[in-house]
Amino acid sequence: HISSLFCSGSRSSKTFKPKKNIPEGSHQYELLKHAEATLGSGNLRMAVMLPEGEDLNEWVAVNTVDFFNQINMLYGTITDFCTEESCPVMSAGPKYEYHWADGTNIKKPIKCSAPKYIDYLMTWVQDQLDDETLFPSKIGVPFPKNFMSVAKTILKRLFRVYAHIYHQHFDPVIQLQEEAHLNTSFKHFIFFVQEFNLIDRRELAPLQELIEKLTSKDR
Repeated sequence: HISSLFCSGSRSSKTFKPKKNIPEGSHQYELLKHAEATLGSGNLRMAVMLPEGEDLNEWVAVNTVDFFNQINMLYGTITDFCTEESCPVMSAGPKYEYHWADGTNIKKPIKCSAPKYIDYLMTWVQDQLDDETLFPSKIGVPFPKNFMSVAKTILKRLFRVYAHIYHQHFDPVIQLQEEAHLNTSFKHFIFFVQEFNLIDRRELAPLQELIEKLTSKDR
């Protein structure tokens, strides 16, 4: 199990898994910079839109990597509070419990603690992002035909980490003064998946009220 990584020794640099870097100088890096610049404008609806003339797969890929890194960092700050004892099952409130299966190593869904589930989940996402046939980092290498369905599964699963943090660990988030950071990250994520219709509404149910609250001001 990867222990928390302290890059500069500050709490904010602690991640759960190693950060996934987009190669500098690549077109995807330019897209990431564009995304960061438009985010800076504060208009999230605009920021998630596909930039003119860009490839949708590539835009989804860059943003998926970025969300993985954001969630990685947000979860990294609260790993001390998310333990086998505190979270014996992976849940998002009393009505929603998640069982892990990746379809390859674990075919039949298993019930496991939240830290174990999130470890499985983030390792699985990492493996997808590192797979050059799925997430090509080289210019001109085409995305596979099943790319969108893979991206949708990744985002659906990443959503569950947000849902778990909000439902089970919101107090420490407030204590750590991470609330604004978490809300902004989640709002960006929701606007993105709404823009391209990437997550089924049913999957978003555990945070439906929050989603309505965060998005109603920006209709």
